[in-house]
Amino acid sequence: MLLADIGNTRIHIYNGKDVTHLPHQEAIEQYAHRKLKYITVKHQLKEQLNSIENWTDISEQIRIENEYKTMGIDRKALCLSHKDGIFVSAGTAITVDIVEGGVYRGGFLLLGLRAYIKAYATISTALKTELDREIDLDTLPIGTREGINYGIIGSIKAIIEKHQGDKQLYITGGDGEFLSSFFKGAIFDERLIFLGMKKSSLV
Repeated sequence: MLLADIGNTRIHIYNGKDVTHLPHQEAIEQYAHRKLKYITVKHQLKEQLNSIENWTDISEQIRIENEYKTMGIDRKALCLSHKDGIFVSAGTAITVDIVEGGVYRGGFLLLGLRAYIKAYATISTALKTELDREIDLDTLPIGTREGINYGIIGSIKAIIEKHQGDKQLYITGGDGEFLSSFFKGAIFDERLIFLGMKKSSLV
């Protein structure tokens, strides 16, 4: 059985071993004939998704104890992957959630890395820049690009570490591997959401 996490920009498909990331329509065209269970936060696609006979939406059935009404289904699945930890999904947005003993304890949302970069450009064209994947947080930056990237990554790191304590940090998402490099002992695993889906009684 294939599993899919349908996000805002791409569909992520898990075959039990590997995760494939595809644009929405490309994924639908390639996998419409395959049996697949999915969760989705892309409500604009729901009508089209419901028309695919081989695909089953299990979003409504995934639950975690102490969840709140508007909690994203992808965050619920992520938090189900392990009974304890702090869970970060670094994609279009960055979500940070804490689970203790299988019970959701709370969390918060940040802009995604690209959204942060774009936000600076709205302040001034002089602050228009790109994400620096070579940024070194141990060196005080000199220069606009370095300073912006240092401020973005440094602030994200600080707020996550504030809530981490001795909890294991699990990271997933498109920018997850990059972000995980700034945290000692962090576990990056792009399968986390699917592991949470598999742990539900439905998969």
